[in-house]
Amino acid sequence: MSNHPTRDVLLARFAWRLKILGGVAIALAVIGLGVYFIAPRVVLRGAVAWQAWRDGLHQQSVQVGDTRWVYLEGGKENGPPLVLLHGYGGTYADWLLAARYLTGNFRVIIPDLPGWGASTRLPDASYGYAAQVDRLHGFIAALHLDEFALAGHSMGGAIAGMYAAKYPKEVAALVLVDSAGVRFKENAFVRELKAGKSPFDIDDRAQFKHLESLLFSHPPSVPARIQDVFVDKSKGERAFDDKVLREITAPDERYALEAKLPDITAPTLAVWCMQDQIIDVSALSAIRKGLTHAPNIGVTELNGCGHMSIVEKPREVAQSITHFVLLP
Repeated sequence: MSNHPTRDVLLARFAWRLKILGGVAIALAVIGLGVYFIAPRVVLRGAVAWQAWRDGLHQQSVQVGDTRWVYLEGGKENGPPLVLLHGYGGTYADWLLAARYLTGNFRVIIPDLPGWGASTRLPDASYGYAAQVDRLHGFIAALHLDEFALAGHSMGGAIAGMYAAKYPKEVAALVLVDSAGVRFKENAFVRELKAGKSPFDIDDRAQFKHLESLLFSHPPSVPARIQDVFVDKSKGERAFDDKVLREITAPDERYALEAKLPDITAPTLAVWCMQDQIIDVSALSAIRKGLTHAPNIGVTELNGCGHMSIVEKPREVAQSITHFVLLP
């Protein structure tokens, strides 16, 4: 018989609790693996939602005409508003890594542009630059933003720049990040488009890897089943994606921002990755030349990143935006 019955009881209880915790951990691991293999889309959505929650960004929505806008909002409640626009094929999730470095100084607003993400998609409507500028104006009015900073990446950059040109009194500062809508030196990406093939149309993991190699200087490690989510998305949304790509690369739209650069009167910052294989850094020449009425022009050139600078260099992009917008 033990001389320490109380100690033995406590040890037995501790061992029992360890077994229970071990069983729960194993069960959760099995469930997690099951969800990963059976429903990887749920895993991806959960990761995005967790990241937004961690950084104090909350999903909201607003109806503007025939379009329901879904967007994230958070950050400094009384800070200057900063609207962030994603690029072609993207969602508000594209900006999340950079947004965490912006919420301390700005009231950050990141919409899913109409047609993308969870915002309304109208099958027969135009989603070219001009049409999206008009929709964005309705969204801005619905949020009662009188004056704000506007930043756009890639396709979102062209939309942001054209918005600043059309509504100069609303935009306090403009930021173009690896922006579309201007001329640049022809590259392999453009040659693929001219050959009638869009690298954004992916049917398998190999094509996903090819697209990654164009978008990133150092492609992130994406688990195989998450790659499948992007492949399935590309297949399911190809008709819309290809329609929009035809619209924004048509002769009268391809350099739509370049034509409007002289109308921009807001201080303008251009942020570019030197290794951008989608929109070559030579686009900066067209931007510098065209911004004839901007009172202040800033340029940030980044190394070690590709077209997705907001993912590869989020801190640097965010710091550049913060310094340009807030410092005199």
